[in-house]
Amino acid sequence: MRMICKPVCACFCALVLSLPATAQLTLDECQRLAEENYPLVGKYELISLSTAYTVSNADKGYFPQLSFTAQAAWQTDVPVLPGALTQTLTQQGDTYRGLKKDQYKVALDLNQTVWDGGAIRAQKEIDSTEGKVAEAETDVDMYAVRRQVNQLFFGLLLIDQKMQVNQATRALLLSNSAKLEAMEANGVAMQSDVDAVRAEYLEAEQQLAELASMKESYRSMLSLFIGKDVSEPLQKPAPALAGPGKNLRPELALFDARSVQADARQKLLRSGVMPRVNLFAQGYYGYPGMDYFHDMFSRDWTFNAQVGIRLNWTISNLYTYRNSKRKIDLTRRQIENSREVFLFNNRLQAIQDESDIGRFRKVMTADDEIVALRTSIREAAEAKLSNGIIDVNNLLREITREKQARLQRSSHEVEWLLALYELKHTTNR
Repeated sequence: MRMICKPVCACFCALVLSLPATAQLTLDECQRLAEENYPLVGKYELISLSTAYTVSNADKGYFPQLSFTAQAAWQTDVPVLPGALTQTLTQQGDTYRGLKKDQYKVALDLNQTVWDGGAIRAQKEIDSTEGKVAEAETDVDMYAVRRQVNQLFFGLLLIDQKMQVNQATRALLLSNSAKLEAMEANGVAMQSDVDAVRAEYLEAEQQLAELASMKESYRSMLSLFIGKDVSEPLQKPAPALAGPGKNLRPELALFDARSVQADARQKLLRSGVMPRVNLFAQGYYGYPGMDYFHDMFSRDWTFNAQVGIRLNWTISNLYTYRNSKRKIDLTRRQIENSREVFLFNNRLQAIQDESDIGRFRKVMTADDEIVALRTSIREAAEAKLSNGIIDVNNLLREITREKQARLQRSSHEVEWLLALYELKHTTNR
């Protein structure tokens, strides 16, 4: 079966491998949309609200503490007057019944912190630093999303360029098929030559179908990340070099937040060995009251109150203070060790990224020359085929070699761009 020939508007050498200038979707826009759409972004608001509530609760430790109690009790013994005094009172006609063994009280207690050794302030710092640590951990998780978007974006970009090379290859095969059909009609070419070109064209069609399936997979994943259907073409990003300066990876901010949290915990530990000073007041209505002598003659409930200042010092906290302080010091050392390990591995990754950038740059310097030479050789093979000097298999071999050279050129360029953005991601500069 003969292949239907179509007019070819441009030759293979005029192929433009770069994406169209009308591309709308950029890498920066994908990164922005991914950060807005990724479900983890909602965690920031939850952390902020939780921290605000916790700090507010700790701050209320300075408020007066009120408690209401109601009590009914029975005891085995109560204070009594000496026997001689009781006899004298009886002789005078006074009714002496003594205190009842069942007692009742409805009381309201008030405690006001005057000085707590800095415990409330330290607890507020801990609550605040816990929120900052949680936010820093979320920053680290969100930053990892950027690399996933990079991989998907550049993977999709590479597939697009491979499809363009495939399209140009098919156009070239159609062009040569038209020539061979004309030559066969004139008796200077065989049907097998036309069939060989058609077979190569069908293989290119198969490759295009595979690329289209892969593109759809990448497009679906990128669409899921950014919360938007990736229907428009991608814009090839400009080369981005990581500038000089301080490493700004979010992991370093996380280590800083954990160090600050350890400092806050030490302040709370120190406050635990300090004395507490409180003002207190108690008022209660019940029986017996504070005047036991009166209540020995009267069983009526009375109002009673007392106010004062109280010093409380829990000496036993000193027993564990030293070991607790050592544990906090160990936590600091673990944080610093984790920081050193991260910086070491990060520097190794940066060296690898820089090596990849240099390697792809060197390879790309020869790519253009290789493509030009392969194009020249293929054009010469086409001319030789027209003159009957070589067979169609030699032409197809040169077409394949030119296609591979162009694919390598496209792959090296995209891989070079990806390596540049990988280095930028590694250092966040």
